[in-house]
Amino acid sequence: MSSLLVSVEVLAAHIGDPSWRVFDCRHDLQNTAYGAQAYTKGHIPGALFLSVDDDLSGPKTGKTGRHPLPDPEVFAARMSACGVGPDTQVVAYDNEGNVFASRLWWMLRHWLGHEKVAVLDGGLAGWKRASLPLTAEVPAFPPACFEPHLRADVQTDAARVLACLGAPEILMFDARSEERFSGEQETIDPVGGHIPGAINRFYFDNLDDAGCFFKPAAELREEFDALLAGRPPANVIQQCGSGVTACHNILAMELAGLPGSSLYVGSWSEWCSDPSRPVATGPG
Repeated sequence: MSSLLVSVEVLAAHIGDPSWRVFDCRHDLQNTAYGAQAYTKGHIPGALFLSVDDDLSGPKTGKTGRHPLPDPEVFAARMSACGVGPDTQVVAYDNEGNVFASRLWWMLRHWLGHEKVAVLDGGLAGWKRASLPLTAEVPAFPPACFEPHLRADVQTDAARVLACLGAPEILMFDARSEERFSGEQETIDPVGGHIPGAINRFYFDNLDDAGCFFKPAAELREEFDALLAGRPPANVIQQCGSGVTACHNILAMELAGLPGSSLYVGSWSEWCSDPSRPVATGPG
């Protein structure tokens, strides 16, 4: 098993394994009730539901973007209540190309130092393609003791992004669609456009033609190497609309053997909340 991805076959073999925890991270940015409703109708056996808004994010302030990180102790308590301990193998999935599952993966692996976490390659769609069962049963697990090992160095804030504008050695990837990046069709945030100097790397480009499984590592490496143009991955700032889909690019780069980029958690939704910050439009 890859330390980053797990196949549906491997997960199926571990259903009921007490040392594994599976999390359903389905979400819809424009219909926030979707994930919980979909989970209730049917999910992978043994999976627990985590809300992107309520579990994988903290309270909004109007200045910190749509999905600020939660209090680490609060999130650690949630993991403990779900039975996640230091030796628990966590697997995350969703039904949207694993963009939301990648947020949980990043939070656990990078932000809080829990190495044993992977994303289900193919997500729920891959599970269904394999004709594997779903259930409506909500499991219960004994609590464990999740100990967070907070790492501040994996994040970038608005002040550093502002300071890096125009620096040729720094590269910013924006994981949003081309229409939102250009500002031509902003459907979520009040201002259209992107951070000046950012490059559009739509998260969907990390997936195969069906938008289900991640591309092979060698193919991802070739694509990201072309964008990096000799820059080290540590010089990359990843962002998107609110610090969620950018995690998909972080995961894809690590699959390609290019770890080290940082996440601007506030992303565009935080950036555009301050009218004094510069905005660019067009293809970039």
